[in-house]
Amino acid sequence: MKKTLSILLVLAMMAALLSGCSGSTAAGTETPAAQTTETPAETGETGESAQALIVDTKILYEADDSMLNTYTLIAVDPEAPFTDADGNAVSDVAVNTAGADALIHWMLSREALDLAAGYGVEEYGESLFYLLEDAPVYEGEIAAATEETRTIRLSTTTSVNDSGLLGYLLPVFQEEYGYTVEVQSAGTGKAIAAAQYGNADLILVHSKSQEEDFVEAGYARIVDGFDAERLSFIYNYFVLCGPSADPAGAAACPSVLDAFAAIAQGKYTFISRGDGSGTHTKELSLWPEDLGITAEPESFADYTDWYISANAGMGACLVMAEEMGAYILTDKATFLAFVANGGQA
Repeated sequence: MKKTLSILLVLAMMAALLSGCSGSTAAGTETPAAQTTETPAETGETGESAQALIVDTKILYEADDSMLNTYTLIAVDPEAPFTDADGNAVSDVAVNTAGADALIHWMLSREALDLAAGYGVEEYGESLFYLLEDAPVYEGEIAAATEETRTIRLSTTTSVNDSGLLGYLLPVFQEEYGYTVEVQSAGTGKAIAAAQYGNADLILVHSKSQEEDFVEAGYARIVDGFDAERLSFIYNYFVLCGPSADPAGAAACPSVLDAFAAIAQGKYTFISRGDGSGTHTKELSLWPEDLGITAEPESFADYTDWYISANAGMGACLVMAEEMGAYILTDKATFLAFVANGGQA
Protein backbone atom coordinates (compact mmCIF):
# COMPACT_ATOMS: atom_id res chain seq x y z
CA MET A 1 0.00 0.00 0.00
CA LYS A 2 2.77 2.42 0.96
CA LYS A 3 4.57 1.62 -2.28
CA THR A 4 1.42 2.40 -4.29
CA LEU A 5 0.97 5.73 -2.51
CA SER A 6 4.59 6.65 -3.19
CA ILE A 7 4.18 5.94 -6.90
CA LEU A 8 1.00 8.06 -7.04
CA LEU A 9 2.78 10.91 -5.28
CA VAL A 10 5.65 10.86 -7.76
CA LEU A 11 3.24 10.83 -10.70
CA ALA A 12 1.36 13.81 -9.26
CA MET A 13 4.57 15.77 -8.86
CA MET A 14 5.60 15.04 -12.46
CA ALA A 15 2.22 16.23 -13.74
CA ALA A 16 2.58 19.50 -11.84
CA LEU A 17 6.03 20.12 -13.31
CA LEU A 18 4.76 19.56 -16.82
CA SER A 19 2.05 22.23 -16.47
CA GLY A 20 3.08 25.70 -17.71
CA CYS A 21 6.80 26.36 -17.47
CA SER A 22 7.34 25.04 -13.97
CA GLY A 23 5.29 24.36 -10.89
CA SER A 24 1.99 25.78 -12.22
CA THR A 25 -1.41 24.24 -11.68
CA ALA A 26 -3.20 22.33 -14.43
CA ALA A 27 -4.46 24.24 -17.47
CA GLY A 28 -8.02 25.44 -17.22
CA THR A 29 -8.13 25.66 -13.44
CA GLU A 30 -8.97 28.87 -11.66
CA THR A 31 -6.23 31.24 -10.65
CA PRO A 32 -5.72 31.03 -6.88
CA ALA A 33 -6.65 34.13 -4.93
CA ALA A 34 -3.71 36.43 -4.29
CA GLN A 35 -1.97 35.55 -1.05
CA THR A 36 -1.25 39.01 0.29
CA THR A 37 1.68 39.15 2.64
CA GLU A 38 1.41 40.48 6.17
CA THR A 39 0.42 44.10 6.67
CA PRO A 40 2.79 46.63 8.26
CA ALA A 41 0.71 46.60 11.44
CA GLU A 42 1.24 42.85 11.78
CA THR A 43 4.95 42.93 11.12
CA GLY A 44 5.79 46.15 12.89
CA GLU A 45 7.67 47.41 9.83
CA THR A 46 7.40 50.98 8.64
CA GLY A 47 8.34 53.04 5.60
CA GLU A 48 9.16 51.75 2.13
CA SER A 49 9.70 48.10 3.11
CA ALA A 50 6.33 48.05 4.88
CA GLN A 51 4.56 49.49 1.84
CA ALA A 52 6.06 46.80 -0.35
CA LEU A 53 4.55 44.10 1.88
CA ILE A 54 1.04 45.36 1.12
CA VAL A 55 1.36 44.55 -2.60
CA ASP A 56 1.16 40.91 -3.64
CA THR A 57 1.84 41.57 -7.34
CA LYS A 58 5.50 40.86 -8.11
CA ILE A 59 7.92 41.24 -11.01
CA LEU A 60 8.21 37.75 -12.48
CA TYR A 61 10.12 38.41 -15.70
CA GLU A 62 12.33 41.32 -16.73
CA ALA A 63 15.35 42.44 -18.76
CA ASP A 64 14.51 40.17 -21.70
CA ASP A 65 15.83 41.81 -24.89
CA SER A 66 12.31 41.76 -26.34
CA MET A 67 11.08 43.91 -23.42
CA LEU A 68 13.22 46.99 -24.04
CA ASN A 69 11.14 50.15 -23.58
CA THR A 70 12.51 53.29 -25.27
CA TYR A 71 11.10 56.81 -24.83
CA THR A 72 11.15 59.41 -27.60
CA LEU A 73 10.54 63.16 -27.89
CA ILE A 74 8.95 64.53 -31.07
CA ALA A 75 8.10 68.16 -31.86
CA VAL A 76 4.80 68.85 -33.65
CA ASP A 77 4.94 70.55 -37.06
CA PRO A 78 2.65 73.63 -37.14
CA GLU A 79 2.00 72.91 -40.84
CA ALA A 80 0.83 69.34 -40.17
CA PRO A 81 -2.45 68.04 -41.68
CA PHE A 82 -4.45 68.38 -38.44
CA THR A 83 -7.87 66.74 -38.23
CA ASP A 84 -10.61 66.29 -35.67
CA ALA A 85 -11.67 62.93 -34.24
CA ASP A 86 -13.88 62.31 -37.29
CA GLY A 87 -11.04 62.92 -39.74
CA ASN A 88 -12.19 66.36 -40.83
CA ALA A 89 -9.47 68.90 -41.57
CA VAL A 90 -8.80 71.46 -38.82
CA SER A 91 -7.31 74.88 -39.58
CA ASP A 92 -5.88 77.70 -37.47
CA VAL A 93 -4.04 75.37 -35.11
CA ALA A 94 -1.54 77.28 -33.00
CA VAL A 95 1.58 75.27 -32.12
CA ASN A 96 4.06 76.75 -29.66
CA THR A 97 7.20 75.79 -31.58
CA ALA A 98 9.51 78.02 -29.54
CA GLY A 99 8.27 76.55 -26.26
CA ALA A 100 8.50 73.00 -27.59
CA ASP A 101 12.07 73.67 -28.76
CA ALA A 102 13.02 75.01 -25.34
CA LEU A 103 11.61 71.98 -23.53
CA ILE A 104 13.25 69.52 -25.93
CA HIS A 105 16.56 71.38 -25.71
CA TRP A 106 16.42 71.21 -21.92
CA MET A 107 15.25 67.56 -21.76
CA LEU A 108 18.27 66.65 -23.87
CA SER A 109 20.69 68.88 -21.97
CA ARG A 110 23.30 67.30 -19.73
CA GLU A 111 21.48 68.69 -16.68
CA ALA A 112 18.18 67.00 -17.49
CA LEU A 113 19.75 63.76 -18.72
CA ASP A 114 21.69 63.42 -15.46
CA LEU A 115 18.54 64.09 -13.44
CA ALA A 116 16.61 61.47 -15.44
CA ALA A 117 19.38 58.89 -15.02
CA GLY A 118 19.43 59.44 -11.26
CA TYR A 119 15.67 59.40 -10.76
CA GLY A 120 14.58 56.69 -8.36
CA VAL A 121 17.97 55.83 -6.85
CA GLU A 122 17.28 57.51 -3.51
CA GLU A 123 13.70 56.28 -3.15
CA TYR A 124 13.81 52.88 -4.84
CA GLY A 125 17.46 51.94 -4.62
CA GLU A 126 17.89 51.82 -8.39
CA SER A 127 17.43 54.07 -11.40
CA LEU A 128 14.01 53.85 -13.01
CA PHE A 129 15.31 55.07 -16.37
CA TYR A 130 18.61 54.69 -18.20
CA LEU A 131 20.27 56.84 -20.86
CA LEU A 132 20.65 55.41 -24.32
CA GLU A 133 24.31 55.21 -25.32
CA ASP A 134 23.60 57.19 -28.50
CA ALA A 135 21.13 59.62 -26.90
CA PRO A 136 21.32 63.07 -28.53
CA VAL A 137 22.73 65.76 -26.23
CA TYR A 138 22.01 69.49 -26.62
CA GLU A 139 24.77 71.88 -25.56
CA GLY A 140 23.46 75.19 -26.91
CA GLU A 141 21.47 78.02 -25.35
CA ILE A 142 17.95 77.38 -24.06
CA ALA A 143 15.46 80.19 -24.66
CA ALA A 144 13.64 81.64 -21.66
CA ALA A 145 9.86 82.01 -21.73
CA THR A 146 8.09 85.05 -23.10
CA GLU A 147 4.43 85.96 -22.74
CA GLU A 148 3.75 84.36 -26.12
CA THR A 149 5.72 81.16 -25.52
CA ARG A 150 5.13 80.59 -21.80
CA THR A 151 2.60 77.72 -21.99
CA ILE A 152 3.79 74.43 -23.48
CA ARG A 153 1.41 71.54 -24.17
CA LEU A 154 3.08 68.15 -23.69
CA SER A 155 1.14 65.05 -24.69
CA THR A 156 2.66 61.95 -23.15
CA THR A 157 2.06 58.37 -22.11
CA THR A 158 0.72 57.39 -18.71
CA SER A 159 3.80 55.26 -18.11
CA VAL A 160 6.31 58.11 -18.05
CA ASN A 161 3.86 60.27 -16.10
CA ASP A 162 2.69 57.68 -13.53
CA SER A 163 6.32 56.80 -12.76
CA GLY A 164 6.77 60.32 -11.36
CA LEU A 165 9.56 61.24 -13.77
CA LEU A 166 7.83 64.31 -15.18
CA GLY A 167 6.88 65.50 -11.72
CA TYR A 168 10.55 65.28 -10.86
CA LEU A 169 11.95 66.97 -13.98
CA LEU A 170 9.48 69.62 -15.08
CA PRO A 171 9.57 71.82 -11.95
CA VAL A 172 13.31 72.28 -12.52
CA PHE A 173 12.75 73.38 -16.12
CA GLN A 174 9.85 75.65 -15.21
CA GLU A 175 11.76 77.32 -12.38
CA GLU A 176 14.86 77.92 -14.47
CA TYR A 177 13.23 79.15 -17.69
CA GLY A 178 9.83 80.51 -16.67
CA TYR A 179 7.60 78.13 -18.64
CA THR A 180 4.40 76.36 -17.61
CA VAL A 181 4.11 72.83 -18.98
CA GLU A 182 0.58 71.47 -19.33
CA VAL A 183 0.83 67.67 -19.28
CA GLN A 184 -1.82 65.57 -21.00
CA SER A 185 -1.34 61.93 -20.06
CA ALA A 186 -2.85 58.98 -21.96
CA GLY A 187 -1.78 55.82 -23.73
CA THR A 188 0.69 56.39 -26.56
CA GLY A 189 -2.01 56.00 -29.22
CA LYS A 190 -4.19 58.64 -27.58
CA ALA A 191 -1.21 60.86 -26.82
CA ILE A 192 -0.27 60.84 -30.49
CA ALA A 193 -3.88 61.41 -31.53
CA ALA A 194 -3.98 64.56 -29.36
CA ALA A 195 -1.08 65.95 -31.38
CA GLN A 196 -2.78 65.01 -34.65
CA TYR A 197 -5.83 66.97 -33.51
CA GLY A 198 -3.61 70.01 -32.89
CA ASN A 199 -3.79 69.77 -29.10
CA ALA A 200 -0.07 69.40 -28.33
CA ASP A 201 3.20 71.17 -29.05
CA LEU A 202 5.31 68.05 -28.55
CA ILE A 203 4.90 64.43 -27.55
CA LEU A 204 6.88 62.05 -25.30
CA VAL A 205 5.92 58.47 -26.12
CA HIS A 206 7.29 54.92 -26.35
CA SER A 207 6.04 53.01 -29.36
CA LYS A 208 8.47 53.05 -32.29
CA SER A 209 6.00 51.89 -34.94
CA GLN A 210 3.41 54.51 -33.96
CA GLU A 211 6.10 57.20 -33.76
CA GLU A 212 7.30 56.36 -37.26
CA ASP A 213 3.74 56.52 -38.59
CA PHE A 214 3.36 59.95 -36.95
CA VAL A 215 6.51 61.19 -38.67
CA GLU A 216 5.66 59.70 -42.05
CA ALA A 217 2.18 61.26 -41.95
CA GLY A 218 3.73 64.73 -41.75
CA TYR A 219 3.04 65.64 -38.14
CA ALA A 220 6.64 65.96 -36.93
CA ARG A 221 9.46 68.42 -37.49
CA ILE A 222 13.20 68.52 -36.88
CA VAL A 223 14.21 70.75 -33.96
CA ASP A 224 17.23 73.04 -34.35
CA GLY A 225 20.36 71.27 -33.16
CA PHE A 226 19.26 67.79 -34.20
CA ASP A 227 19.12 65.83 -37.43
CA ALA A 228 15.99 63.70 -37.00
CA GLU A 229 12.38 64.08 -35.91
CA ARG A 230 12.43 61.18 -33.43
CA LEU A 231 14.72 61.92 -30.48
CA SER A 232 15.04 58.73 -28.43
CA PHE A 233 16.96 59.36 -25.22
CA ILE A 234 15.99 57.16 -22.25
CA TYR A 235 14.83 53.60 -21.75
CA ASN A 236 13.82 51.04 -19.18
CA TYR A 237 12.24 47.61 -19.48
CA PHE A 238 8.75 46.29 -19.65
CA VAL A 239 8.22 43.73 -16.91
CA LEU A 240 5.79 40.84 -16.64
CA CYS A 241 4.16 40.98 -13.23
CA GLY A 242 1.70 38.72 -11.48
CA PRO A 243 0.65 37.23 -8.15
CA SER A 244 3.42 35.98 -5.89
CA ALA A 245 1.98 32.45 -6.16
CA ASP A 246 2.69 32.60 -9.93
CA PRO A 247 0.32 29.75 -10.93
CA ALA A 248 1.55 29.81 -14.55
CA GLY A 249 5.17 29.35 -13.50
CA ALA A 250 6.10 32.43 -15.52
CA ALA A 251 9.18 33.20 -13.48
CA ALA A 252 10.70 29.83 -14.39
CA CYS A 253 10.15 30.14 -18.13
CA PRO A 254 13.20 30.35 -20.42
CA SER A 255 11.87 33.49 -22.17
CA VAL A 256 9.08 36.01 -21.80
CA LEU A 257 7.44 34.49 -24.90
CA ASP A 258 7.28 31.15 -23.09
CA ALA A 259 5.83 32.91 -20.05
CA PHE A 260 3.02 34.44 -22.11
CA ALA A 261 2.34 31.06 -23.70
CA ALA A 262 2.08 29.46 -20.25
CA ILE A 263 -0.40 32.13 -19.11
CA ALA A 264 -2.56 31.53 -22.19
CA GLN A 265 -2.34 27.75 -21.92
CA GLY A 266 -3.45 27.79 -18.31
CA LYS A 267 -6.07 30.51 -18.90
CA TYR A 268 -4.76 32.56 -16.01
CA THR A 269 -6.27 36.01 -15.67
CA PHE A 270 -4.37 38.68 -17.60
CA ILE A 271 -5.09 42.41 -17.55
CA SER A 272 -4.43 44.11 -20.90
CA ARG A 273 -4.23 47.89 -21.23
CA GLY A 274 -6.39 47.53 -24.34
CA ASP A 275 -5.94 51.21 -25.13
CA GLY A 276 -3.53 51.34 -28.05
CA SER A 277 -0.73 52.46 -25.76
CA GLY A 278 2.93 51.56 -26.18
CA THR A 279 2.55 48.98 -23.42
CA HIS A 280 -0.49 47.49 -25.15
CA THR A 281 1.36 47.36 -28.46
CA LYS A 282 4.27 45.54 -26.83
CA GLU A 283 1.94 43.09 -25.08
CA LEU A 284 0.25 42.13 -28.35
CA SER A 285 3.64 41.19 -29.81
CA LEU A 286 4.33 38.71 -26.99
CA TRP A 287 1.34 36.35 -27.32
CA PRO A 288 1.73 33.15 -29.38
CA GLU A 289 0.76 33.94 -32.98
CA ASP A 290 -1.73 31.10 -33.14
CA LEU A 291 -3.90 32.85 -30.53
CA GLY A 292 -4.49 35.67 -33.00
CA ILE A 293 -4.79 38.34 -30.29
CA THR A 294 -4.78 41.84 -31.77
CA ALA A 295 -6.19 45.22 -30.77
CA GLU A 296 -9.57 44.23 -32.25
CA PRO A 297 -12.12 42.96 -29.67
CA GLU A 298 -13.24 40.08 -31.88
CA SER A 299 -9.70 38.66 -31.81
CA PHE A 300 -9.99 37.73 -28.13
CA ALA A 301 -13.74 37.11 -27.96
CA ASP A 302 -13.08 33.44 -27.14
CA TYR A 303 -10.64 34.32 -24.36
CA THR A 304 -12.75 36.67 -22.24
CA ASP A 305 -12.82 34.14 -19.41
CA TRP A 306 -9.17 35.02 -18.74
CA TYR A 307 -8.12 37.92 -21.01
CA ILE A 308 -9.44 41.27 -19.76
CA SER A 309 -9.11 44.30 -22.03
CA ALA A 310 -9.37 47.22 -19.61
CA ASN A 311 -8.99 50.24 -21.94
CA ALA A 312 -7.38 52.08 -19.01
CA GLY A 313 -4.12 53.66 -17.95
CA MET A 314 -1.19 51.82 -16.42
CA GLY A 315 -1.94 52.76 -12.83
CA ALA A 316 -5.57 51.69 -13.01
CA CYS A 317 -4.60 48.38 -14.65
CA LEU A 318 -2.06 47.64 -11.93
CA VAL A 319 -4.75 48.16 -9.31
CA MET A 320 -6.99 45.70 -11.22
CA ALA A 321 -4.19 43.12 -11.43
CA GLU A 322 -3.53 43.41 -7.70
CA GLU A 323 -7.20 43.07 -6.80
CA MET A 324 -7.77 40.11 -9.13
CA GLY A 325 -4.49 38.25 -8.61
CA ALA A 326 -3.82 38.65 -12.34
CA TYR A 327 -0.83 38.86 -14.65
CA ILE A 328 0.02 42.15 -16.35
CA LEU A 329 2.68 43.76 -18.54
CA THR A 330 3.90 47.14 -17.29
CA ASP A 331 6.99 49.30 -17.41
CA LYS A 332 9.27 48.79 -14.42
CA ALA A 333 9.32 52.45 -13.38
CA THR A 334 5.55 52.66 -13.00
CA PHE A 335 5.43 49.33 -11.19
CA LEU A 336 8.04 50.37 -8.62
CA ALA A 337 6.18 53.64 -8.03
CA PHE A 338 2.96 51.63 -7.63
CA VAL A 339 4.55 49.39 -4.99
CA ALA A 340 6.11 52.34 -3.14
CA ASN A 341 2.65 53.90 -3.03
CA GLY A 342 1.19 50.83 -1.33
CA GLY A 343 -0.66 49.54 -4.37
CA GLN A 344 -2.40 52.81 -5.19
CA ALA A 345 -2.46 54.29 -8.69
